[in-house]
Amino acid sequence: MSKTVKLKKGFDIKLVGKAEKQILDFQPAKTFAIKPTDFPGLQRPKVTVNEGDTVKAGTPIMFDKAMDRVQYVAPVSGEIVEIKRGDKRKLLEIKILADSKISYESFDKYSGSTLQSLSKEDAIGQMTKSGVWPQIIQRPFGIVANPEDTPKAIFISAFDTNPLAPDYSITLQGEENNFQAGIDVLSKLTSGKIHLNLNAEGETPSVFSNIKGVEVNKFSGPHPAGNVGVQIHHLDPINKGDIVWTVSPYGVCQIGKLFLEGKYDASKIIAVTGSEATKTGYFKTYVGACADTLVEGNLKQNHIRVVSGNVLTGEKISKNGYLGFYANQITIIPEGDYEEFLGWIKPSTTKLSFHKAIGLLSFLNKGKEYVVDTNTHGEERPFVVTGVFEKVLPMDILPTYLFKAIISEDFDEMEELGIYELIEEDVAICEFVDPSKNELQGILRNGIELLMYS
Repeated sequence: MSKTVKLKKGFDIKLVGKAEKQILDFQPAKTFAIKPTDFPGLQRPKVTVNEGDTVKAGTPIMFDKAMDRVQYVAPVSGEIVEIKRGDKRKLLEIKILADSKISYESFDKYSGSTLQSLSKEDAIGQMTKSGVWPQIIQRPFGIVANPEDTPKAIFISAFDTNPLAPDYSITLQGEENNFQAGIDVLSKLTSGKIHLNLNAEGETPSVFSNIKGVEVNKFSGPHPAGNVGVQIHHLDPINKGDIVWTVSPYGVCQIGKLFLEGKYDASKIIAVTGSEATKTGYFKTYVGACADTLVEGNLKQNHIRVVSGNVLTGEKISKNGYLGFYANQITIIPEGDYEEFLGWIKPSTTKLSFHKAIGLLSFLNKGKEYVVDTNTHGEERPFVVTGVFEKVLPMDILPTYLFKAIISEDFDEMEELGIYELIEEDVAICEFVDPSKNELQGILRNGIELLMYS
């Protein structure tokens, strides 16, 4: 039964630099990279190619020894130019010099009618060998799903409330048939429901209209209303022993395209955002693209930080770094490596803050957009119990006590306080408002790994 959920807790981070609704004409990236660090839970990556090898889009380039059925594949065709390793030979990235024209590995094609007769085993077989399986994320733990498991339900968040989030009506334009085909394939993988969660306050993009085989729910409220973890909590909470899967709208379309066209198509439209970008908008590229062509010549100043993703959960990369596997935007903001005398206590009319004593205009002018940098305006200090986390996290969880349980490695308390319902993106807003400046996303991941590997 469909639900409409109205959330009051949360905080919208309104920044300057939202993507203009235009397709930008940047030079295409020449190199692309797959980074094992993009996949939480990937334990022992095994490289299956060598430097100098030529690959097609969809050619396997690595797998996880702990789950060797799932292949991680090349997003483009070209030459393997570097297999970069760090300390103790840890695999950092596999870099590909792309061909001017992409060629593809061939997989089985299905029409709309033959998709209906597709078996679960055949669906999983094609998805795991072709490279689309990593689009399916397991909750709890936020790791690539195990194809041997059967989830009780699958959840898709069809809107994004993160800062400067891209517009799905642009990034998924014309993907209606692929999205429906992706839903048809995913329906083979669970006996439960597929939940498609829409924004109750905005116009629904056409790609999500008239979709069959899903239960449509609507959510309203400030960020993190668009986080799939928050939506799961209000629709069908995760208890110990439960397994649910989540898929992004892009991931659903990519799965559908694999079965309709018989190829692994890693093309995607990403948003170029941020206050320090001269031009903002949208750009068509491929998964793992080098950011150099998006950054060079597109800066208002040079002292900046480039983020693969959004400012809350994204990864800092260099100007010639590579977009993450799951990133759907690149954000360019000022670097904040400076000291400010009493910066944590001085009231200001130019700062964005959840705390009224500091960010006065954040509350007097709720529609104002702000230029923010990376400065934390304070040092890390012991936890201060202020109750602020409970004001921005719309879940029946006590975050402060959960973080303390993780730090003290109290497994029973972690489970009782709801760690199975959370991954990093769910507590990112807590990290933003935290007066103690703790790296809460890192603390949570440490707790998750303690439970996973204990």
